[in-house]
Amino acid sequence: MSTGKTVYYNDSKFVKADLPRFSGDVMQFENCTFSTIDFSEISLNHCAFVDCEFEYCNLSMLKLHGSILNNVTFKDCKLTGTDFSRTNETFFSVNFYNCLLDYAVFFKRRNRKGIFKGCSLIGADFSEADLSEAVFEDSNLDAAVFMQTNLSGADFRQAANFVIDPEQNLIKKARFALWGLPGLLAKYGLKIDK
Repeated sequence: MSTGKTVYYNDSKFVKADLPRFSGDVMQFENCTFSTIDFSEISLNHCAFVDCEFEYCNLSMLKLHGSILNNVTFKDCKLTGTDFSRTNETFFSVNFYNCLLDYAVFFKRRNRKGIFKGCSLIGADFSEADLSEAVFEDSNLDAAVFMQTNLSGADFRQAANFVIDPEQNLIKKARFALWGLPGLLAKYGLKIDK
């Protein structure tokens, strides 16, 4: 962890030119908005974001080791390959709207009631995560990995291209549309006519 001082930001909006310098200090942001910022070359390790929103930002391959993401919303952001499994697991609550999350990692993250609306989640890893009551509305889950994942009460009715093994995941009370049943039966090699 950083040995620098802690810098606090509250109720602020940051755009491309106004971003504070990330210099090794521990930074805490509360009720802040980040807009049109390219974070791809920035490390946000050990930072705290509480009640924050990111919009139109590039956060691909972002480094978040030990960071807190508590009630954070991402809108129209690029988060390809971002490893959320390195964040602080005690304070992790995130929602995504129209985001590119291909190959993002949520391994062992607890994100109950999380929202993934209009997102691309191709190849995302949800192994051992708790996504109970999560909503996957209008999201593409092609090649996403669900292994020992808690999906109790999750809503997949408007999700596409998912493959979920009911024997390897907890899916009690999860919701699926009739046309999504092939994604639950894929391992059996059945041919289902639509």
